[in-house]
Amino acid sequence: MFRAKLSVPGWMALSAAALLTVGCSTTETDKTANWSPNRIYAEAKDEANSGAYDKAVPLFEKLEGRAAGTPLAQQAQLDKAYAQYKASEKPAAIATIDRFLKLHPASPAIDYALYLKGVINFNDELGMFSFLTRQDLSERDQKAAKESFESFKELVTRFPESRYAPDARQRMNYIVNSLAQYEVHVARYYYTRGAYLAAINRAQLALADYREVPALEEALYIMVRSYDALGLNDLRDDAQRVLTTNYPKSEYLTRGFRGNDDPWWKVW
Repeated sequence: MFRAKLSVPGWMALSAAALLTVGCSTTETDKTANWSPNRIYAEAKDEANSGAYDKAVPLFEKLEGRAAGTPLAQQAQLDKAYAQYKASEKPAAIATIDRFLKLHPASPAIDYALYLKGVINFNDELGMFSFLTRQDLSERDQKAAKESFESFKELVTRFPESRYAPDARQRMNYIVNSLAQYEVHVARYYYTRGAYLAAINRAQLALADYREVPALEEALYIMVRSYDALGLNDLRDDAQRVLTTNYPKSEYLTRGFRGNDDPWWKVW
């Protein structure tokens, strides 16, 4: 029986054609190719409203390019940042907002962009087991909290009448309390391990940097106890005098540290 032989060059050409055919058949078509910008936006919002943020993000990205230079493109950028945040892509969300702030410094939505940036950093989640460890904001790295505070501060400074300003101010108060409590948490850590000088230094840092926050009461108490442990009676008495003057009903003087009481932040 005669069998036709395929020459090497012919075989290679046929293989290349087959691969090209396969490649073309697997290429995804852009379903939005003939959609108007308004339709893309509507579809993206529908995905986001249904919780499908991973599907909403690429649609907002397409809209940014399709409607470039229009208010709709700016809105798409902000909505994309929010969708990224809800999809737990916080670094990407912050990058999107920073790009928006750089490209559109005169946008009427700048106040919202600053608010959203603050919220993203503010809601730096503790994790699914935080309720077991009873860990609070004051016991973690404070970088995100400080960045959140700066965003809210810029918002209320530049746009004091913004609809987002009242909530931003409340969150700023919470962050300040958290940052002060962080210093006191570290001071207490040093005290319980017998590092009394380090405890005093950290408590003094809280007193120097913050005003009228709940954590300062404990900071003074830590200083009283630490000076007492070091045998520095005059400094101990001075610290106790400041404590009793500012907190005449302080329970620290009768009960000591709070022990297993609920943390101060739990009311949030």
